[in-house]
Amino acid sequence: MVITSTSNEQIKKLIQLKEKSKVRKTTGTFTVEGKKMFVEIPAEDLVSVYVSETFLKENGELVKDKKYQIVSDQVFKKISDTVTPQGIVAVVKQKSYSIDYIIEKRNKEKSCIVVLDRLQDPGNMGTIVRTGEAAGISGIIMSKDSADIYNPKVIRSTMGSIFRVPFSIVDDLAAAVDTLKDNGITTYAAHLKGELYNSGSLTNDCALLIGNEARGLSEEISTKADKLIKIPMHGKVESLNAAVATAILMYEAAR
Repeated sequence: MVITSTSNEQIKKLIQLKEKSKVRKTTGTFTVEGKKMFVEIPAEDLVSVYVSETFLKENGELVKDKKYQIVSDQVFKKISDTVTPQGIVAVVKQKSYSIDYIIEKRNKEKSCIVVLDRLQDPGNMGTIVRTGEAAGISGIIMSKDSADIYNPKVIRSTMGSIFRVPFSIVDDLAAAVDTLKDNGITTYAAHLKGELYNSGSLTNDCALLIGNEARGLSEEISTKADKLIKIPMHGKVESLNAAVATAILMYEAAR
């Protein structure tokens, strides 16, 4: 059976799941779109699969062992979050990690945990997750008022890393930073008033505190840091994109 109407209950629920953070939180699920992302989904987390008629004709092998629902190409455009839909959307279970899990997972001799304070841009969030996996971070801790990590734009930007980088969303970020420090992790705040980081700055077990794109770190979080650091810059540039700055510091920690 092919779904040919956007009035179909399954389709209406899919659109809500794509568009509304509240629905994602209530259901404990999120949507994943595209062939590359689909093959990255852990089997135990897959809830349901929707494919367009054209996709099924051209890529039937990809879903031959899965239960899937076929939708018309026109209807698929409504459930897609991209300008040029690839023809496959999956509903996936959300993960839940604790700070303790991230701390225990780390390499105690040398690891890096990223702490995000009210980061708002979905593209930045997704890029940090993806780059974090590449740089070998132990995980990400973020304040609850950061961008929704299950936003489709975030998911797409992670390019699959969302399934492999543990993250914890916390109500009290200051308390989370205290927990990191209690476990012997040195905290470094990216801050305009910090000292220039240099070769060898991030040589120990560390956490990088990254602030909001426009306002930076809150005073409460920055005062918790063991050290304030900043990235050297030339010309008239005052600051870098949050994801770029985080990437530089993550790779310095890895190096």
